[in-house]
Amino acid sequence: MRILLIGEYSLLHNSLKEGLIELGHEVILAANRDGFKEYATDHNYEAKWLTIKLLNIPRKAIYRIFNFDFASIETGIRFYFFLPKLKDFDVVQFINEASIKTPKKFELFLMNKIYETNKKLYMVSTGIDYSTLKFYIENKSKKSILQPYFQNPKQDKEFKPFFDYFDKNHIKIHHFIKEKFNGIIASDFDYVEANKVNTNYSGFIPCPVNTKKLVFKELIIEDKVIIFLGINKWSYHQKGIVFFEKALEIIKKKFKDKVEIITVNTIPYPVYIELYNKAHILLDQLYCCDQGYNALEAMAKGKVVFTGAESEFTEHYNIIERVCVNAIPDVDYLVKELSFLIENPSEIVKIGKRARAFIEKEHDYIRIAEKYLKTWES
Repeated sequence: MRILLIGEYSLLHNSLKEGLIELGHEVILAANRDGFKEYATDHNYEAKWLTIKLLNIPRKAIYRIFNFDFASIETGIRFYFFLPKLKDFDVVQFINEASIKTPKKFELFLMNKIYETNKKLYMVSTGIDYSTLKFYIENKSKKSILQPYFQNPKQDKEFKPFFDYFDKNHIKIHHFIKEKFNGIIASDFDYVEANKVNTNYSGFIPCPVNTKKLVFKELIIEDKVIIFLGINKWSYHQKGIVFFEKALEIIKKKFKDKVEIITVNTIPYPVYIELYNKAHILLDQLYCCDQGYNALEAMAKGKVVFTGAESEFTEHYNIIERVCVNAIPDVDYLVKELSFLIENPSEIVKIGKRARAFIEKEHDYIRIAEKYLKTWES
């Protein structure tokens, strides 16, 4: 089978590609490298000319005044020139409703070109899309990345791009996907309820994790428990980083010589991974019901991860003993959970082992690739 994956979100498509290739399929990934994260891709349509220093300054000035990024046009043009290489595939899968990241009318035009020249089309619901945004707004008490915005709308800068999904031109994209695509697949429990209403909803498939690449090493705790916090400045409030930071301030004073805290801010993915490898505990995010790829990758390596693990997750997988720590926006709770682990290092080791076993059972990239193939072929 010839498969085209368009767009990337937290290595989901990279990992899926690896699984599909192992199963003997031809797979091409067309995506941008997601800026500082520098993800791998076969066809990179990320803007280049308008991001060089000479042009980047006026580009940013125009964005501040008119709220329009000229680099998005270059992105669409680069994708357009790849079109001759992006046809005659058995399956095309978009990573979300804004996979190309170009102006809405141009995005729809390019999506239609893909639709006209390929067989089956699917979309993964991951990140934000129209259905998910609508569901979060209609269910404000539901744990979601929009909760910080509901509590403090003045944090508008970080959340403003989400509301582009309510733009009339984006709604046309949403309807195009509902009407023309063969299916919409939810990548974790944060997107299931929102997408069930779509007539072409194809169900839930967990994120694939390449368990061959991610080597498990049993945690060894000697003098200190090492805690890692990776910050992305563009999702600071969405992930509840402020709660982690406050909790770490207390932990640092409370345990002094018993802990080592590593904090990094918006660094390239390879550097990020290198720095967090020696950690025992990773603080991921707290406004989610399930784990994103960053948490899953750390769990595969045997880390204890503070992330989403709400009832939807534990009930679906029949979790009896913790494979990660459910994080919530409560500093006292976070301090209590961290303190317990620091005072009981053997529990860190046990959770780390269970985390790896869970990933091997439920997220193995080859098994997940098989689930995608079954959905595409049905």
